[in-house]
Amino acid sequence: MSLAEITEKAGAPLFDGMGDFHRPITTSNPYAQKYFDQGMVLAFGFNHAESIRSFRAAQTLDPTCAMCFWGEAMATGPNINVTSKGKAVMSDADRQSAFAAIVRAQELSGGATEQEKALIVAMAARYNGDPSTSREPLDVAYAQAMGDYVDSNPADDDAAAMYAEAWMNTMPWDYWSADGAPKPDTVKVIESLEGIIERSPEHPLALHLYIHAVEASEDPGRAEDAADQLADLVPGSGHLVHMPAHIYWRVGRYDDAAKANITAASVDEAYIAQCNAQGFYPAMYYPHNIHFLWAAASMSGQRDMAIDAAQKVADNVRLEQIEQFPTVEFFKTIPILAQVQFGQWDDILASDAPPESLDYSNAIWRYARGVAAARSGDVTSASGDRAVLAGLKDSVQINFLDTADYPASVLLGIADALLQGEIAMAEGNPEQAIPHFAAAVTAQDSLPYMEPPFWYYPTRQSLGEAYVAAGKFAEAESVYRKDLEEYPRNGWSMSGLVKALESQGKTEAAEEVEKTFAIVWRHSDIELDGSRL
Repeated sequence: MSLAEITEKAGAPLFDGMGDFHRPITTSNPYAQKYFDQGMVLAFGFNHAESIRSFRAAQTLDPTCAMCFWGEAMATGPNINVTSKGKAVMSDADRQSAFAAIVRAQELSGGATEQEKALIVAMAARYNGDPSTSREPLDVAYAQAMGDYVDSNPADDDAAAMYAEAWMNTMPWDYWSADGAPKPDTVKVIESLEGIIERSPEHPLALHLYIHAVEASEDPGRAEDAADQLADLVPGSGHLVHMPAHIYWRVGRYDDAAKANITAASVDEAYIAQCNAQGFYPAMYYPHNIHFLWAAASMSGQRDMAIDAAQKVADNVRLEQIEQFPTVEFFKTIPILAQVQFGQWDDILASDAPPESLDYSNAIWRYARGVAAARSGDVTSASGDRAVLAGLKDSVQINFLDTADYPASVLLGIADALLQGEIAMAEGNPEQAIPHFAAAVTAQDSLPYMEPPFWYYPTRQSLGEAYVAAGKFAEAESVYRKDLEEYPRNGWSMSGLVKALESQGKTEAAEEVEKTFAIVWRHSDIELDGSRL
């Protein structure tokens, strides 16, 4: 049979650019092996739906392949990016299909190797066929079972990476304590991943997970080598191409973060066009690339790139996708937030309101209009927009987004505080603006870790501006230095810091900051005098 005939029979393509990953399994069909390897790599890159399709293609080519059914059960499981109330979740349908897959793997395991049998037993701990039962004990049982397997098979780096992921799924995006210490189970994750990377420095899942595991830590730079290694490792996986940006952002490599996401978006666009892909990946992961591009371009002062990316990500999200995945609504707000970031007040005031059915979008639109009105000297209109914004903060839709782990109510609280600060600044009362901006900073600091951050810019930049306007230059310096700890080498706060230092007569220190500012701002297409436009 030709390759075209094989892929037609299998019901799934074999993609280019999937890297060199290979895990031999018990199968008599070499193309079942190829689809299995592809399914693993797709799962490593969090394209779970396409991964399942590859494993099912492998099953079609070799219906007796136990590991091909094991792979489907693995890829169907919970992951850190599908959560509710801080816990990884699965739909009832996914729980049932995953259980059916692992049951079939068990039925076929007679001809499997001892290692394969042990992996199938471990995966069986993850599912019970009853969607009414809690997932948490099953997720912990699976992590423990994978730990037992790894103890018996210490050279199996694939399994060691899946063991680390299993523990990460029990605490999605919550790996570090407020004091910067790792959570107890995070220690297991880090030790496992660092061991794999030392032994197998090109393991795609280990590199991917290591970035996620340490990006929120006080030392994200420890994963910089992993990010560089992953950048070109699997060029056909858009999400893996994108992943280095998470570390580049944290260490102040904003241009590199932008470049990674330009490439990732191109890869995903080709994939979506080839497969007419539907569901979570094109609805969330693809626009995440463009969202991240917008954030990185904004942080490095590249206005045109940021504005274009903002519009592109919003255009990508359709109303029916919002109905299916409500949290993607925030992508629709990015263009007007980009206009606020770059001071496009006339464009904001001329913009049309979002559909009435979208409370979050309307609240953000009111915030943007209020800021634009305040910056244009129309305090009355700004106050009116602020009143509407305040009335939307506690709507049913906003509360639902909160339960879906998108902190909409906190974000609108930040918007409200910032708008009050902008109104006070417009009235010539920076002293009165300071507590409002400080409240926004406190609220932003309370947000869960996310990249790009949930709020579109560091609010300390507004607080620093108010301190400068109030003549409190030492306080402004302190605020800007703190922001540069959080967002290293960001030109906005560097520009504000220069102003605060010069105002205190700290000329030499200001000149040193200006030298670095010139480097980080070299691709910018705007001029700054302070930390906000």
